[in-house]
Amino acid sequence: MFDPVIAPSGTLLGLLQRGRGDGTLHALTAPRAEALAALNHCVLRDPRHDWQVENRSLYYARLYLDLHGELDAIEAHLFDAEDVLDTEESRTGLALAVLGHLASYGRRDALELLRRYAATGSNWAWALDELALRDDDAGLRALAGPVLARFTTDAEGEAELAAAVRDAFEPRPWRLWAEDPREPIATRVRAAQETGCFDRWQRQMRPAGPRPGWSVRAVFEWAQQGVERGAALHVPAARCLVAVAGPEDRPEILQAAKDGTDGARCTALRYLADSNDPDALHLIEVAVAEGTATVMEAAVDAFERMRSIAAVERARGWARRPDALGAAAGRMLACRGGTKDSELVLAALREAVRGEGPDAPTLWTLVDGTGRLGIVCAAPVLRHVYRETASSHLRGRAARALAATDPSFATGFAVECLWDCEETTRELAARHAETADARVVQQLRRLAADPAEEAEVQTAVRSRIGPDTAAM
Repeated sequence: MFDPVIAPSGTLLGLLQRGRGDGTLHALTAPRAEALAALNHCVLRDPRHDWQVENRSLYYARLYLDLHGELDAIEAHLFDAEDVLDTEESRTGLALAVLGHLASYGRRDALELLRRYAATGSNWAWALDELALRDDDAGLRALAGPVLARFTTDAEGEAELAAAVRDAFEPRPWRLWAEDPREPIATRVRAAQETGCFDRWQRQMRPAGPRPGWSVRAVFEWAQQGVERGAALHVPAARCLVAVAGPEDRPEILQAAKDGTDGARCTALRYLADSNDPDALHLIEVAVAEGTATVMEAAVDAFERMRSIAAVERARGWARRPDALGAAAGRMLACRGGTKDSELVLAALREAVRGEGPDAPTLWTLVDGTGRLGIVCAAPVLRHVYRETASSHLRGRAARALAATDPSFATGFAVECLWDCEETTRELAARHAETADARVVQQLRRLAADPAEEAEVQTAVRSRIGPDTAAM
C-alpha cells in the first residue's frame, strides 16, 4: 500500500484524515454535501500511515450517524471490479470496520452490506469478523454456504479452509457452523477445525532455530545466516547467548563486537549492552563510527535499551552529536534523564521537528520525555506537532505532554480531544477538558451513554459527571 496523501491540517479533509476532534466539529458546521464528500474520501482511501494500529473506524462511523450519511459510496467501493484485482485488506478494511460500527448502532443498511460482502467480496474474512460481533445466529448461518463454496473440495481447497478456520480472528461463525443442522456443512467445518489444531501442534513440535548445547560460535553463525537471507536474527541470537555463554566466552564476544561479521557483531553488541558490560559503550561508539548501516542501527538500538547510570552519563555527552547516536542519546535522556537534562531534550525535540518534520519517528519518545520532565517552554513545539502530525498516536502523545506543560490545555486542545479518533486521547480529554464549555458537558454525556465507547473513557467521564458534580 502506498503512503496516503494527507491534506493540509487547516482543511476539513486534512482534519478528518488525521482523526482530529476538530474534524468532527468542523464537519458538523460545514455544508452537508462537502462534509460527506470529505468523509467518504477518508473511508475509501484509508489515510492512516499504519492502518493496523491507528483508530479511525468508530470516529468515522459516529460522523456518518451525525450527518445521517448514506452508504452509497461505500457500497460502490466494496463491490467495484477492483475488488477482484486488489485483494489487499488495506483497500477495504476501514470501510468494513466503519460498517461494523454502524451496524452496532442499529444501521440495518450497514448490516446488509456486510452480509453481501461476506458472501461475495475478496476481503470476506474481515466482513465475517465484523458480523461475528454484531449479527444474529440466523444471519451467520445463512453465510455458511457462500463462504464454504469459496473452497474447493480437493486437498488444496480443504487445506485452505483449515487455514482460514485456524486463523480466524473471531471464531463464532465457525463454531456455529460446526453445529449446523445441515450435515455436509457441519462435517466439513469440524474436519477443518481438527486439521487446523493438528497443524498448530505440528509447528509447536518442530521449532526452528538454536538448540540446547549450541556454542557461542554457532549462535553467531546462525545470526549471520539470517543477515544473508534478509532476516534480522540478532535479537533472538543475543537471548541465546545469555543461555550458552559463560565468563570464559567474554573475549570471543568482545572480539565479535569489534570486527565480526554483521550478524555476529550485532548479536554481540546487543548481548553486551543488555548485560551492562563495561566495554559496551565504547564498542557501540566504534560500531556507529565504523560499522555498516546494519551494524550501526543495531548498535544504536542496543544503546537505547541500556538502563545503567553510566549509559545516561554517556548520553549527556553524546546528545549534541549530529548523527544517529546523538539522536538516540536525546531519546535516552527523554526516557531516563532528570530535570537537569531538560535543555538537551528540548534541543533534540526542536531539531527533530526542524530536520525531519512533525511525523519523525524519534518524536514519539521525545514528546513523551518532554511531558515527563514538564518542560513548559516546549509547549509551542508540542502544539505544532499536535496540529500537523498525520499520526493519531503521536498526536495523543503530544496531547498528554501538553496536559503536563501547557496551562491552556484544559480550555484549548482538551476540548476538541473529546471527539478524537483515539480512545486514549478521549480519555485524557475527559479528565482535563474545562466543563465551563457547554460542548464539553454535552459530549461527556454522549460518551457516557455510548455503548461503543471504551470502558476506560467512560470511567474517566464518570469521574467528571458523578453525583458530586451536579452543577454539570
